[in-house]
Amino acid sequence: MRIWWLIISIFCFVPLHAEDGSQLWLRMKRNAVPAKVSLSKETKKTETMEIAIRELRDYWNSPTAVTLKVASDAPGRDGFALNRTNNGISVSSATDRGVLYGIYSLLRLQQMGDSLQVGQTVQEVPSYDLRILNHWDNPNGTIERGYAGRSIWKWDELPRRISPVYEEYARANASIGINATVLNNVNAKPEMLSTDMLRKVAAIAKVLRPYGIKTFLSVNFASPKVIGGLDTADPLDTQVQAWWKKKVAEIYRLIPDFGGFLVKANSEGQPGPQDYGRTHVDGANMLADVLAPYKGVVMWRAFVYQASSSDRACQAYEEFMPFDGQFKENVIIQVKNGPIDFQPREPFSPLFGAMRNTQVMPEFQITQEYLGQSIHTVFLATMWKDCLDSDTYQENGLTVAGATQRRTVPGATTAMAGVANIGDVRNWTGSDMAQSNWYAFGRLSWNTELPAANIADEFLKQTFSTDERFVAPVSQLLLRSWNAAISYMMPLGLHHIFAEGHHYGPEPWCNVPGFRKDWLPSYYHQADSFGVGFDRTTNGSGAVKQYHEPLSVLYNDVNTCPEEYLLWFHHVSWDYIMRNGQTLWDNLCYTYQFGVDETVRFVKTWENAKAYVDAERYEKMLQRFRRQAADAEWWRDACVLYFQQYSGEPIPAGCFTPKHRLEDLMRYKLRIDNYTAAGMDKLP
Repeated sequence: MRIWWLIISIFCFVPLHAEDGSQLWLRMKRNAVPAKVSLSKETKKTETMEIAIRELRDYWNSPTAVTLKVASDAPGRDGFALNRTNNGISVSSATDRGVLYGIYSLLRLQQMGDSLQVGQTVQEVPSYDLRILNHWDNPNGTIERGYAGRSIWKWDELPRRISPVYEEYARANASIGINATVLNNVNAKPEMLSTDMLRKVAAIAKVLRPYGIKTFLSVNFASPKVIGGLDTADPLDTQVQAWWKKKVAEIYRLIPDFGGFLVKANSEGQPGPQDYGRTHVDGANMLADVLAPYKGVVMWRAFVYQASSSDRACQAYEEFMPFDGQFKENVIIQVKNGPIDFQPREPFSPLFGAMRNTQVMPEFQITQEYLGQSIHTVFLATMWKDCLDSDTYQENGLTVAGATQRRTVPGATTAMAGVANIGDVRNWTGSDMAQSNWYAFGRLSWNTELPAANIADEFLKQTFSTDERFVAPVSQLLLRSWNAAISYMMPLGLHHIFAEGHHYGPEPWCNVPGFRKDWLPSYYHQADSFGVGFDRTTNGSGAVKQYHEPLSVLYNDVNTCPEEYLLWFHHVSWDYIMRNGQTLWDNLCYTYQFGVDETVRFVKTWENAKAYVDAERYEKMLQRFRRQAADAEWWRDACVLYFQQYSGEPIPAGCFTPKHRLEDLMRYKLRIDNYTAAGMDKLP
């Protein structure tokens, strides 16, 4: 009976398994007959080249022959050229990795229904040298801010068993140009540098290497004390320097192409050089010196803030600007896109425009810690483009993208990082739409000039359907989703008013006894009977002075400050008249309602897409869109009713009637299984 069912399934094209989303955007149809692929005479068959050949033979379904070529006169820096003549298509690069990226570009065109025309040439060179995923995965298999199951790295099985998922992961990354990965959490455990763990890391690196992916590790600055048996981790101590030198030599014996270290130091309780009266320069340069002989790099995070009276938004600038130009050339300062902490909307970090003589890299968060996690659909390419395209005014027209792609010294490494949203659930990210953010990060780190609309179209056509009746409306949904989330969460510059701990829902009233004030929402919203917002003008914390002119003056004046940042930079009265003629209070209410209305429209858009999506993914996403709409009402009611206590104003006529009562919302505590990928329980 089973044999007959198998035969019927094959001939009727009925899938044997339900759609689980595991194929991501790599849904090419396998060829019945291998495609015609050859190497040029001067091209060697490396492991990477063998992957390129296999991908084309299996999935290139055109009769047009393809020739792969590695040559010194081809595009460098892992770039590639696609050229079509009457004799066929050539894919050329100065490296075998570039050829691999080229064939994935060719297959992408095929998936989207496009093709190269005779005489057409496509040439691409990546925007950054390192296009790197940061995994916040722990040795025990948990993931900090992870919403898609447990870690894909099975440390208890390594190195004796190599999961096939590792190669699937490498292939997915290579297909979108990602070429590096940090395997473990920035809140690093010292044992990651033990010999036993390094052998496990080497086993993973061996799988990733042929796909052009370098392996990095986050390191705990106190490792010489914790696992090295020393009395100190002082970066200027000769014994500490010798320990790191010996440890780095061991790493490179096991992993010859090891990329280097990511370091979170003197931040949120993590150890660092300041524990010994030393500076970030002392710590970063010590590690840079031991990595330099191997061409390794140090990515030193600028996410630092102390329990002080200073505005938290100012502290990274205050700590790092005095050291501009003092870091070694293989040190990159890794800066979050905004000055606080991956909030739904932030102005770009002033460090991007300020540090002229230090290599700086942007850090984005792919995992949606503050944006609905794996439940809400929020397409982050629009957020990242907003940051990358911002003019820093360091020089005329120098954007954040331009500032971070510029080399401060010849040979310096440029980079862009994204905090991964990947776990061991079969669709990788907990939500099929959340895959779009992994995809978008890869495409933008490869080419910061790509429009968000193009990336949305690419993802939808490869992952779901090329039918424009599906692509056009769902692409618009994705492009509107970031603004919708801001509107129902924290509009007009409000920020960091999330529930304590899990950061899923609203809690502007949160007041945990004993907490530092900069961990509480009231520190950020500053609501009182006069108004709301954080004063960062020259009369307040002075954060505006960290930006170049004309931004400093623009942000400093309440009448010229962009309204999307109004409450970020100003404490504004409830009756302040906005540019549309409404008061701040009325605007706040209408904006929250707009966000709710958008989520209702998203549900309808997805319902209309049913005919173009398989039943399994359609139903799972429908649940999530409906949950997002319910959550938007929760956010609206919690925030508007809470702030109404201070404004004393009624909700504008015809705006909305609250669905919940404030006292009920303030008593409600979200359970963990309510907001993880597995939990779809109703909200209060």
